[in-house]
Amino acid sequence: MSSEDHDIEPSPLSGPVMREGVTVWVYIYRFADTDEGWTLEVVDHEDGSTVWEGSFDTDVEAYEAFEQCIREDGIRTFTEYAPTRH
Repeated sequence: MSSEDHDIEPSPLSGPVMREGVTVWVYIYRFADTDEGWTLEVVDHEDGSTVWEGSFDTDVEAYEAFEQCIREDGIRTFTEYAPTRH
């Protein structure tokens, strides 16, 4: 399905997150009115984007994946290199 066919439904869990003096924007979204999974994207202060491969069944699972990454690698991982995550 093309994104032109559907509106995007943002999760209420989306928004800025600040840790250790670093702010990133967490975007969790999916196509509205579909059963497709949630996409997780993190954008840094220079518009560098990190997008997880695949999707999540719920927006909460997506946010938990973001939090796990922060615990394991620190928030600065998003400002140093913007890989695609699994």
